[in-house]
Amino acid sequence: MAAAAAAGVWAEVPAVRVDWAAVAAQCAWAGAQARAFLVVPGIRLLVLLSLAMTVMILLEKLFVAAVCYAAKAFGHRPERRYQWRPIAASACNTGGDEEAGLGGGGGSAAFPVVLVQIPMYNEREVYKLSIGAACALEWPADRVVIQVLDDSTDPVVKDLVEIECQRWKGKGVNIKYEVRGNRKGYKAGALKEGLKHDYVHECEFIAMFDADFQPESDFLLRTVPFLVHNPDIALVQTRWKFVNSDECLLTRFQEMSLDYHFKFEQEAGSIVYSFFGFNGTAGVWRISAIDDAGGWKDRTTVEDMDLAVRTALKGWKFVYVGAVKVSQKEIFFYLPAHFSVRKNETRQDTNLTMLGYVFG
Repeated sequence: MAAAAAAGVWAEVPAVRVDWAAVAAQCAWAGAQARAFLVVPGIRLLVLLSLAMTVMILLEKLFVAAVCYAAKAFGHRPERRYQWRPIAASACNTGGDEEAGLGGGGGSAAFPVVLVQIPMYNEREVYKLSIGAACALEWPADRVVIQVLDDSTDPVVKDLVEIECQRWKGKGVNIKYEVRGNRKGYKAGALKEGLKHDYVHECEFIAMFDADFQPESDFLLRTVPFLVHNPDIALVQTRWKFVNSDECLLTRFQEMSLDYHFKFEQEAGSIVYSFFGFNGTAGVWRISAIDDAGGWKDRTTVEDMDLAVRTALKGWKFVYVGAVKVSQKEIFFYLPAHFSVRKNETRQDTNLTMLGYVFG
């Protein structure tokens, strides 16, 4: 009885038919409206922003090129813009003679004490070249400290580096071989630990070289006077020179790219008193400027740019001296055989320094 009544009720309900074609048409119309009022304006905005950034980059490149060509036309040199006077050459012996080593003269007190830092990590192929070049720098022996920061994990390499340091120490060079119990902070951590030693407190400036860089013997004589005579300069950055740039087309392209970075970007930044970053090597720092900026931080793998930004924010100036070139053994990390190393460096570079300032 109840079932029959329910069936009768449902029989009286009119049948509902869905016009799926109309539904599809309405959905298509809604989608078209969304594209017209949301997607299309958004894409247009992004295109305009992209064009604006392209124009900005083009203008920047043109400005940088104009500055560099004007500097070349007018014979602009850092020595003319900043105070620069050579330190008495009679007070230092040339360290190029490996048997003679470095000696100090009676006038060595006119020279500031310089710390030469060489961070290393399993550098079997280049450790002799870098240590030898640092020990051959023309500077009084009692006014320079060579500090080898060895983070090597290969015990054989560590022994070789230590033996090389002892060999130069036997020649009268003030060289320190420093190791630590862990690799916390990697290069930044090693540089930070290197500044904690008591003998560093007597030093005014730091010359930094990666293990595959070999400076000329007059490197300090040409760079340190900028810091001595200009107390507002924190960093003197020099140019890199590659010994294997003609090895293949890839290394040639890489040299061209880095030449643009040095010749245009860094030189133009120095000329107009603008910011440019520290390259992590082949530069001389004022220790008081590093301390003023808070020292080395291992919160990022781009510790060189991190320190440069913090130092610039404190009001310190940087100067680029392109006439001084420091040889690098090879552009090894861009060769095909070392793509895995380059991949790791690229991943490190993505750890943007500015994130440290946003998130503390």
